[in-house]
Amino acid sequence: MMSFPNSLLDGYRNFMSGRYADARDRYRQLAENGQNPTTLVIACCDSRAAPELIFDAGPGELFVIRNVANLVPPYEPDGHFHSTSAALEFAVQALKVKNIVVMGHGRCGGIRAALDPDAEPLSPGDFIGRWMSLVRPAAEQIGSNDIMTASERQTALERVSIRNSINNLRSFPEIKALEEEGELQLHGAWFDISTGELWVMDSETLDFTRPEIWG
Repeated sequence: MMSFPNSLLDGYRNFMSGRYADARDRYRQLAENGQNPTTLVIACCDSRAAPELIFDAGPGELFVIRNVANLVPPYEPDGHFHSTSAALEFAVQALKVKNIVVMGHGRCGGIRAALDPDAEPLSPGDFIGRWMSLVRPAAEQIGSNDIMTASERQTALERVSIRNSINNLRSFPEIKALEEEGELQLHGAWFDISTGELWVMDSETLDFTRPEIWG
């Protein structure tokens, strides 16, 4: 029988003697009363960009959806399997979150693959290729810009895809209605892994700027 990874057991041991011990009452409260987060974060499954760490969130504070390249598909109630849409449905209609943040990050592998016209499928199913087709029009437009460097094209698509996902969020009738009623706010953010910089999207201009966090 294959043994469980020792690194995970070591981490769990540290968790129980550290974070869990410090927040034991909070965990018990969450177990008894359920979760009540006010913010949903849609992030990439990249191991370097964990929202709970970036935003220093405690247990029960964030509801997080993670997928390849933090994409949101359009509303398609077609009877197929839609994990991101299912999680969105739960966050908005059951948990009644007040904020949805689409958070991209620098050096995203999914975005890099979308910009590479010669990228080979990793498997016959090409699940990543089909998923990244959600940003194909933007990838083709940005990828054809020879004036930009490769890193500039990647950063551009990482940020454009955030705007695209926010537009797709508005294709969900419940989300669109709640936003128009002022009950739900949609946000974009981009995290630079190498520097730790967080850039947030202005809801009016759609530009990404660094917020003032030091008083």
